[in-house]
Amino acid sequence: MSTIDTLPSLRQVITDHDLQARKSLGQNFLLDLNLTAKIARQAGDLTECDVLEIGPGPGGLTRGLLSEGARRVLAIEKDTRCLPALDQIAQAYPERLQVISGDALEINPLEHLTPPIRVAANLPYNIGTELLVRWLTPPDWPPFWQSLTLMFQREVAQRIVATPGSKAYGRLALLAQWRADAKIVINLPPEAFTPPPKVSSAVVHLTALPEPRFPADAAILSRTVAAAFNQRRKMLRAALKGTAPDIEDRLIAAGIKPTDRAEQIPLEAFCALAREIAKT
Repeated sequence: MSTIDTLPSLRQVITDHDLQARKSLGQNFLLDLNLTAKIARQAGDLTECDVLEIGPGPGGLTRGLLSEGARRVLAIEKDTRCLPALDQIAQAYPERLQVISGDALEINPLEHLTPPIRVAANLPYNIGTELLVRWLTPPDWPPFWQSLTLMFQREVAQRIVATPGSKAYGRLALLAQWRADAKIVINLPPEAFTPPPKVSSAVVHLTALPEPRFPADAAILSRTVAAAFNQRRKMLRAALKGTAPDIEDRLIAAGIKPTDRAEQIPLEAFCALAREIAKT
């Protein structure tokens, strides 16, 4: 039974509204309200914040965010079957939950949010990485969000916090760690979900930095990192040969050996390389 509010248990909600998870929508529901409240607490003090939630489903995390004191929650849900269940929550928390029906990739949430803003979501697996990259690569920095508290497949979470030299290290780690502090805060086994996915999951908390850790042009850095890790088994002078006519000289000027591979290169060196390429 629910221990965070007086609404029905999530199992009862799913039964009442016939909300069986759909693989096509990347849905795996967390039914333990104590666990969803624990995830909500990882987002920090929400009492003075608006919270953006993507893919609330039957509303487990939504209820956690509201019970933990979120000023307002904006929930974007593509699956119209979930709307009646979310409307129940809105009625239980008057004036504090707004639900928008639609595709999170196509909706501008800033039209409905008031800063300060935090993002907390059990992201649908099929759009999670794309949304994260969007949030990490806005045209201006600092971004609209103070923090992101997001659930991913554990493999994706490990890629976000990875360090140079590890198999998981790549473009996602560099984009995240250039402009944010990132850490895994909760690990979740498949059996925590309904239906159980084939892989474990993890919650990552990212806090936006006031400015990037090292100076670099965002577009050049993103292109350089993408090219480097697209051919990660090649030496950098080969992987990056299309980014600048004299890429070997640029690598050396940035303090990088042209024979190194991308997974060996720390963030600071990639930023130095982006600055060198910008001189072209």
